[in-house]
Amino acid sequence: MLSLITSFLPSLPGWLTLDATPLDSLLQGLIGACGISVLCNLLRVHVFLEAESSSNKSSSKETSMQKKSRHQASATFGLSGTLQFLFLSVMLAVVGSRVASLVVLEFSLRAVSAWVTAGPESSRFLQQLLVQCQFSLGCALSCSLHFLHEGAPQRWLCLLLAAGLSWFLASQTGRLRLHVTALYKLHSSQRYCGVCIALLTSGCSLLPHLTRALMLSFAVAAISSISIINKHFLSATEALRFWTPLTICYTLLVVYMQEEQHRQPSGQAVINTVVVRLGGLMVLMLTVGRWADVLHILLCFLGEAGCLIPSRDLLDATTQDMEEVPRHSQGSENRRKHLTPGKDHQS
Repeated sequence: MLSLITSFLPSLPGWLTLDATPLDSLLQGLIGACGISVLCNLLRVHVFLEAESSSNKSSSKETSMQKKSRHQASATFGLSGTLQFLFLSVMLAVVGSRVASLVVLEFSLRAVSAWVTAGPESSRFLQQLLVQCQFSLGCALSCSLHFLHEGAPQRWLCLLLAAGLSWFLASQTGRLRLHVTALYKLHSSQRYCGVCIALLTSGCSLLPHLTRALMLSFAVAAISSISIINKHFLSATEALRFWTPLTICYTLLVVYMQEEQHRQPSGQAVINTVVVRLGGLMVLMLTVGRWADVLHILLCFLGEAGCLIPSRDLLDATTQDMEEVPRHSQGSENRRKHLTPGKDHQS
C-alpha cells in the first residue's frame, strides 16, 4: 500500500536529503503547517478580544475600529491563506530534521532569554514572541514526529491520522476566528451565542492556555532535537566541537537581539532579528555543517518570511501595546511628581 502511494509522488533531487520517504515528509510538513494555522487563528482571536475589551473601557473607539478592520481584512483573504498554508507545508517537508532541530533549539534559547530579560513588560514581549515562533513551531512539530515515529512499522499511517486531526483543529480554529471577528460584538451584547459568551467570560485565559501548550510542544521538541543532532556525530569529541560554538555564539547573539528589541519594539526590528539569527546559523553550518544544511537554512529564510509577512497585523498590534505601556507609566510618573509638591506645601 505504501509503495503504491509513493509511486505516484514525484522523485525529489538527492541534494534535498530527505530524512524519510516523500510521503512521510509531506505529512510532517502538513502537520507543522496546521499547527502554525492553529497558533495564528488563536492569536488573532486573542488580539481581537483585547481590542474589544479596551474599547469598552475607554472612550476612544477609532483605534478599536481600525484594529477590527485590519483583522476582518486579514480574515477575508482566503486565497492568500490557502497559498500560505501550502507554501509552509512544502517548506517544512523539505527542510531536513537536522536544521529543523537547530531552529527549535535556537528558539528555545531565545524564549528563555526573553522571559528572563523582559521584566515588567513580560506579557507584551511574550505575545510578540508567540508571533515570532510560527515557523519554529512547525519545525518543532516536524522534529517531534520524526523522533517519536522513527522505526515505526506503519509510520505513514500514524502520520496520516495525526494529519487528519491537525487539519480538523486548524479548520475549527479558522471558523472560530471568522465567527468572532464577524459576530462577537453582537452576540456578546445580546447573550445569544454560547461560544461568544464563553469568550466574554473566560477569554482572558486563552493566551495562558496557548502559552502552556507551546511550552509543552517545545519541551518535547527540544529533547527530540538533541537526540536527532547527536545521531549525526561519530564521537563525543565531534559533538563537543559542534555544541560549544553553537551555545556560546547563540547566547551572545540572543542577548544582543533582546536588547535591540527592547530599544526598538517594532515589526521591522523583528524581521531584522530573523535575518541576523538565521545568518548566524548559516555561518555556523558553513564551518561545521554540510552543504545540504546551508540549503535548508536558505529554505528556512523563506519559511520565516512566509510566516511573518502575512502576520504584520499581529506584530503591529503587539508593538503598539508595547509602546503604550511606557507612555502610561511615564504619564503616571509625571502626575505623581506634580502631586507631590502640593502635598508637601499643604503639610
